[in-house]
Amino acid sequence: MPRTVWYPGHMAKGTRKLYELISKLDVVVEVRDSRAPASTSSPLVKSLKKIKPVMHVLSHKDLAAPEKLQLWLKELKHTYAADLRKKEGLASIKKAILKFKPEHREVRLAVVGIPNVGKSLLLNSLIGKSSASVGNIPGITKSVNWYRNEGMLIVDSPGILDPHAEEGAHLILSWLGCAKADVVGGWENAALMLLRFLYEKNLRDFIPVEYNENTLEEIGKKYGCLISGGRVNLELAGQKFIEAFSSGRLGQVCLELPHEEKAIDFTHEHEATEIV
Repeated sequence: MPRTVWYPGHMAKGTRKLYELISKLDVVVEVRDSRAPASTSSPLVKSLKKIKPVMHVLSHKDLAAPEKLQLWLKELKHTYAADLRKKEGLASIKKAILKFKPEHREVRLAVVGIPNVGKSLLLNSLIGKSSASVGNIPGITKSVNWYRNEGMLIVDSPGILDPHAEEGAHLILSWLGCAKADVVGGWENAALMLLRFLYEKNLRDFIPVEYNENTLEEIGKKYGCLISGGRVNLELAGQKFIEAFSSGRLGQVCLELPHEEKAIDFTHEHEATEIV
């Protein structure tokens, strides 16, 4: 698999900005995907938990296998599942956030997570359409925007939404419909790796045809991905298969369970460095 391209300078800048703000926050809200809560965790969370309380929001609740999702909700503390597109679970999230509110002011929070897991959906839902920026807060880093809504003071700054540092993260996100497959070598490559993963993890009900060396070609025939001469467009077949999988048309799924190794065994593990 091609190596995912990241921008370490941008990540370092965002991390520094978050640590400049952290002492002024009451709680950090991390967003993960319900279908892969371990693999979609932010690399910053482990170090952030040593400084401030961290809540977890598992997005795409509607696409996750319910019984496996319940195992994650029991495993992770301060964790709430939600369908952010329909705002299902949002009331419980707001109620939990407000428990961290000091008596003398609003609760201050930041939303973090790897790209494309639902951060923006949650952030926009918490900010609300009628909320306006309140400008700089005395004693807090400038160049970030704060929004006041329903007893919450929410920081909104692209710099603090850190990218994931592990190779292969975009592969998993491409399976979940959260990232473009061209980052991992295209739809055909992503689909072939997903098919192998599903077979090896005994999730074979999600493979719509018999699994063998011609599986993607057979899927292409099933989905009508034919080109001249009756050949199959494997890139289009890969895209159609991943779209069916990620949308839930093939069923609700969880790619990993608590205490299992991550969905993909990354070659390099990166621990976020605390910046002070």
